[in-house]
Amino acid sequence: MILAATTFAFICFAAAILMNLWKVVTAGDVADRILALDTMFINAIALMILYGMSQGSEIFFEAAMIIAMLGFVSTVAYARFILRGNIIE
Repeated sequence: MILAATTFAFICFAAAILMNLWKVVTAGDVADRILALDTMFINAIALMILYGMSQGSEIFFEAAMIIAMLGFVSTVAYARFILRGNIIE
């Protein structure tokens, strides 16, 4: 049963990443693209966690934490660039 649930979750999160990629390409506003990229990071984290669960390895959980930190920093940098026009003052 766990195998079927993880397979279904893999398919759902992969479809969500594809939909987010479509939104990044077709969005009219920069803020919409940033939001779609941030959501892609969240879906990538979910895929890493699911893969770690299916493999029974803890290393993927640590990789997911690194991806989470990278996603947070990039989202803040993009938002700051939109607001001020520069990232580093």
